[in-house]
Amino acid sequence: MRRLREWAVVLAFLLAWRAVRLLPERLAHRLSDLVADRTHARNGAPVQQLRANYARTRPDLDAADLEEVVAEGVRASLRYYLEAFRLPTLDGADVDHLVRYEGAMDELREVLRHRPALAFLGHTGNWDLAGVWCARHLGPVVSVAERLEPEEMYRAFLDYRERLGMRILPAQSGTYERLREQLATGEPVLVPLLADRDLSASGVEVDLCGHPARLAAGPAALAVATGLPLYPVTLRHERVGRRWGMVVTVHDAVPVPPGEGPDVVRQVTQSCADALGTALREHPSDWHMMQRVFSEDIATGRAA
Repeated sequence: MRRLREWAVVLAFLLAWRAVRLLPERLAHRLSDLVADRTHARNGAPVQQLRANYARTRPDLDAADLEEVVAEGVRASLRYYLEAFRLPTLDGADVDHLVRYEGAMDELREVLRHRPALAFLGHTGNWDLAGVWCARHLGPVVSVAERLEPEEMYRAFLDYRERLGMRILPAQSGTYERLREQLATGEPVLVPLLADRDLSASGVEVDLCGHPARLAAGPAALAVATGLPLYPVTLRHERVGRRWGMVVTVHDAVPVPPGEGPDVVRQVTQSCADALGTALREHPSDWHMMQRVFSEDIATGRAA
């Protein structure tokens, strides 16, 4: 029975994936917003956690303004999945039209002419679209993805991302060593890693928007171990005519002090958290984080 339920989930997922691609773009977005608004109205546990996360990143908002940000955040979360499902329908010209960049992108491009580089990402905007753009304009992209259950769904996401031009490793034991091996070759690849949520027991506690939070240590640990530059990268949606486009902001490479060990990794992670926090305050609804990140929520097992 368990396998039957898993197959039913996979089948429904694949059918939805195909159906979303067949719909006219504007209709697909209207349906996505409708589902998001109903999800917000139901106020389930993920929406409650999103609200708690926003309340910490933007304590200046009153209740009404906070709820408006929550509603838009739920829309942004559903928009990510819609856009991800529809990415195979975009050609290169579409991608270039929808994505623009700001910040230290030219510096990152120059680094990638000669050696690998690391990027610290949060769950902002649409990282799959960013990955496609980077694969087109910066060169090979190697990243890590959470291993989903059931396995067939994970394989579908893996195959999909690799067809878009990215090489994806599963988040599991031994992945850090495989990344070290990849970086040691000297091949000029970009390694962007989603790191605003700790999926292991090796995360570090830092300050995020004035509150203790547990973030993944991987990007900082790789930077400390290899001496490669580490760039915080944040993403946000913006309108491009009648369509949704995206801005890729490459923040300045964070300083990596000499030495090694957990204190150095924590210091580098804190620098990344500072850049992420700035973006979260300026564009809160683009952070569609519906899981526990802040230490108080993790300790209690619930949203504050």
